Amino acid sequence: MAQDPYLELGVSRSATTSEIRRAFHKLAKQHHPDQNPGNKASEERFKRVSAAFDIIGDETKRKKFDAGQIDADGRESMRGFGGGAGPGARGQAGGGFGGAQFDGVDLNDIFGDMFGSRGGRGGNGGGGFGNGGPFASKGADVRAKLDIDLEDAIFGGKKRIAFGDGKTIDASIPVGAVDGQTIRLRGQGTAGRGGPGDALIELTIRPHPLFRREGEGLVMDLAVSVPDAVLGAKVQAQTPDGPVTLTVPRGSNSGALLRLKGRGLSDVRGNRGDLLAKLVVTLPEKPDAELERFAEAWRKDRPYQPAKRRS
Repeated sequence: MAQDPYLELGVSRSATTSEIRRAFHKLAKQHHPDQNPGNKASEERFKRVSAAFDIIGDETKRKKFDAGQIDADGRESMRGFGGGAGPGARGQAGGGFGGAQFDGVDLNDIFGDMFGSRGGRGGNGGGGFGNGGPFASKGADVRAKLDIDLEDAIFGGKKRIAFGDGKTIDASIPVGAVDGQTIRLRGQGTAGRGGPGDALIELTIRPHPLFRREGEGLVMDLAVSVPDAVLGAKVQAQTPDGPVTLTVPRGSNSGALLRLKGRGLSDVRGNRGDLLAKLVVTLPEKPDAELERFAEAWRKDRPYQPAKRRS
């Protein structure tokens, strides 16, 4: 079983969704395979933090985990023998018989002695614990990687993914997906006597030609002409939702930020952050004789030194 996801991400059980996301971003960036080529330890840690975020980064799954309804691997806890298995339970079948611990005990051996060869390993009975019974092993999980666009991460959607064995699956991309996140598709793995395993899909967000992520925010460069920067203007800006019109204030400089509310990244609840448009005052691509004459006269008659920006 995987480690407790709270411990894996280094957050408390009372952590907010934002705190969990920040912890995941930090660890995923630190241990991403692209940052640590050939480092198996970092690769395994990256997989573990991704799986942990898959559990407690999702509000619904987190509630189920906290209630002991699913374990750290996202599988439903067995409750057939007196009480549910809590997140920290070890070696128990649904919490044990009357709370008794079975750490390190082979339940197949116990039930084999109680029920005979039908329940034991190698028996032919349909209700055995080694032949599709409640303790039969599930099939292996399968893993794959999926590249998605930034818009898919913001709005969610469906993507088809092909596995090495030729099997294809339509995967649902959750709203608010983040780079390096692993999503779990239950029952889509290898078949087993206890049922099929799961498909684990690691998401990679492709670089966007216009937008870039900075921390928890979304930023873009917005080119504006010299006259529009000097005099102010209404200009069109592209957003993940489509083009919008915004106002460039009179006397704007390169580096000034305009905020477009609700046009940025989504969180797991679908709430949108803001998009910041960073102004870049841009000269014409071809030399403009009139503009050059104006600049010469300005430099001669009204010399000035640009104010130094604070770092």
